[in-house]
Amino acid sequence: MSDVIMVNTEYIPGKRIVKVFGTIWGITVRSRGLGGNLVAGIRSLAGGEIKEYTKMLSDARNTAMERLQSAAEQIGANAVINVRFDSSDIGQVMTEIVAYGTAVVVEDVTDNVQRVGLS
Repeated sequence: MSDVIMVNTEYIPGKRIVKVFGTIWGITVRSRGLGGNLVAGIRSLAGGEIKEYTKMLSDARNTAMERLQSAAEQIGANAVINVRFDSSDIGQVMTEIVAYGTAVVVEDVTDNVQRVGLS
């Protein structure tokens, strides 16, 4: 399991950014096989959710996120902020899914604040 923190915000509560690597991404391209396309085509005639495509896209997003985490680890980042997804069709038979964000190194915030307690 990866220790890379992945968030879709610009900061991580309790952490301070100490180094910015820049934009990184994880990408995958998927296509349903002929059988899957036929089943999905038949289901589309009736309307409603096409579960074959839903599963394929969910799996593709997970793969893209895993590749994004791996890319962050390879360059020495321990977090990715502003994580986003994008997708596009390639030739009407394939779908590209990209997970991208800003690779950073974060550390815990350690303020030298002296806490005062009442006794």
